[in-house]
Amino acid sequence: MATRPVTLTVNGRSVIAEVEDRTLLVHLLREHLGLTGTHIGCETSHCGACTVDLDGRSVKSCTLFAVQAEGAEILTVEGLAAPDGTLHALQEGFSAMHGLQCGFCTPGMLVRAYRLLQENPDPSEEEIRRGISGNLCRCTGYQNIVKAIRWAAATLQGRELAEAAE
Repeated sequence: MATRPVTLTVNGRSVIAEVEDRTLLVHLLREHLGLTGTHIGCETSHCGACTVDLDGRSVKSCTLFAVQAEGAEILTVEGLAAPDGTLHALQEGFSAMHGLQCGFCTPGMLVRAYRLLQENPDPSEEEIRRGISGNLCRCTGYQNIVKAIRWAAATLQGRELAEAAE
């Protein structure tokens, strides 16, 4: 099958990849670029495990062809940490507040939460729940995920969150 070049910026790095027209963005990220943090879950856009940030919005990369992302700026879970390895406040929050169990949904949840905090730096619990409603977690019951996002929001604003994880 014929291929074509796709040029994008992924986690701040310019990349060019040769892909078939039918290649999904999630497969470009995982198989061509080796960024396996973006998970393949349901492959129907229902679970959100494949969520990435594309040009400032959350998208489910299992439903987008790589060629549709031509010229885009993409952030994956690997791009959340600083270049020196310092974790993003969301990553710290998920650890501190026990916001993960099996971890399968966590990359997509972190990237979606990142965009949520970009759009609303101090969301209420209800706004967080609505904001992550397109990302499913089958293990946690969401309580500690919400606390982790609230912890990160407070940390990013220089405040402390007094709640403990359950």
